[in-house]
Amino acid sequence: MYTPPAFVVEDKAEIYEMIRQCHLANFITATPSGPMSTPVPMVLEENEGTLGVLYAHLARPNPQWDCAVIGEGLAVFMGPDAYVTPSWYPSKAEHAKVVPTWNYTAVQVSGPVEFFHEADRLFEVVSRLTRRHEADRTSPWAVTDAPENFISAQLRGIVGIRMPITKIAGKRKMSQNRSQADRQGVRTGLTERQRMHDPAVAEMVPD
Repeated sequence: MYTPPAFVVEDKAEIYEMIRQCHLANFITATPSGPMSTPVPMVLEENEGTLGVLYAHLARPNPQWDCAVIGEGLAVFMGPDAYVTPSWYPSKAEHAKVVPTWNYTAVQVSGPVEFFHEADRLFEVVSRLTRRHEADRTSPWAVTDAPENFISAQLRGIVGIRMPITKIAGKRKMSQNRSQADRQGVRTGLTERQRMHDPAVAEMVPD
């Protein structure tokens, strides 16, 4: 991922939090049949290995798991994003030498890919995933709430993914390369957009 110095996120804890805030990742592999990609929710186990391990699962009919992986796999986590109009920059009125851009946050993670089929490992992966996304509910649903034979049948329909992290890169492109006045213009513009019709842009307001 091309990342100018101003946009680099170096703190590992911050990068891990960016991953946790992304509910869906693109899991990408190079194969003899060409590149393959599947959007999947992934679970980060940051205390496994040197840099952590990602877990997920694919539907068994998905051909991605059955194709040999060339090199390492790649997981792309895209956070909030927002269009930035040059009309928000005070410098537009000064010299007009401004163009639009797009602000966003992203994390790219790569590592060797293991596909697995063992029922006990699959059960643990879907249980971790469920606990993560049910945690804020008053009465969280658990995998064990469903009949055991039903869950066993469901597990036979998926294939697990384990990807130990060998490389990790975080990026926050939030107008850090603009002047303080232009950054304030972006802050004002995004705040107004949020107020009018797009609450999601709140996370893209520059510091």
